[in-house]
Amino acid sequence: MSEAEKRSRRFPLDLQTLVGAAKPNGTRTVLRPQRHVQQAIADATRHQAPTGLGLDSALVRQRMVQKLRDEGLCDERVLLALGFVARHSFVDSAFATQAYEDTSLPIGHGQTISKPSVVGRMLALLGQGANAVRLGHLGHALEIGSGCGYQAAVMAQMAARVVSLERIKPLHDKAQSNLNALFGNGQPTNLRLLYGDGHQGFAASGPYDSIIAAAGGEDIPSAWLQQLAPGGRLVAPIAQTGSKKQVLISIDHLVQSTPGQAHVARFVRTLHDTVQFVPLKSGLI
Repeated sequence: MSEAEKRSRRFPLDLQTLVGAAKPNGTRTVLRPQRHVQQAIADATRHQAPTGLGLDSALVRQRMVQKLRDEGLCDERVLLALGFVARHSFVDSAFATQAYEDTSLPIGHGQTISKPSVVGRMLALLGQGANAVRLGHLGHALEIGSGCGYQAAVMAQMAARVVSLERIKPLHDKAQSNLNALFGNGQPTNLRLLYGDGHQGFAASGPYDSIIAAAGGEDIPSAWLQQLAPGGRLVAPIAQTGSKKQVLISIDHLVQSTPGQAHVARFVRTLHDTVQFVPLKSGLI
């Protein structure tokens, strides 16, 4: 056999050989809490970049999506949105190679971009609100804490309209720049980024079918509840009583009214997973 024939038999490998070499991963990863900034930096340093695929490849995002699906995220609307938005476009270049790992990453100013699993979990919970179920999407949505703009971009794929507030001016500018770079100056027309105090919400565009927060306080600000539409749902982290830990909470605005009587607001709270987000603060920076 000639040397050329030997090489042709070795390369390229046929598809069946590649499929046969793949080993399924039977492990499951438990949803872990968000990291503080210092821990996020340490995590990012340890993770290795995906091999064999460029960060701009849809296949990299689909691998992330499949991992989230394997770990229990079953809302296909959320998975589709996560697979559409390029997460690496929202992180600093030093951490871009870790963009599709399930880890939070620093974005400056003491803030982090949330883990894909946490973003997915919160949006899935948001999608279970009465109005979201009725509409088939998140409806008119409010995000408290734009950060780098990633979650807002994902939400824009799932909602009719999204208003996103950020109290830190450099982060607001960064989110706007990231969205312009990813989508061009024609960023999603249903997404509006605002520099403002998220603690106060944004009543001018309310009420909202869906409200989500990327920071947690001792309790939910009354302004958020006032801006939550009947049938709407709010998802946010909140401090556990007597503990430094945080837990995800969903609040549903139930409609209680009878003919001839005014609507009476009733808010039902449900506790979910333990998480760790940056503290909720008021005021502009």
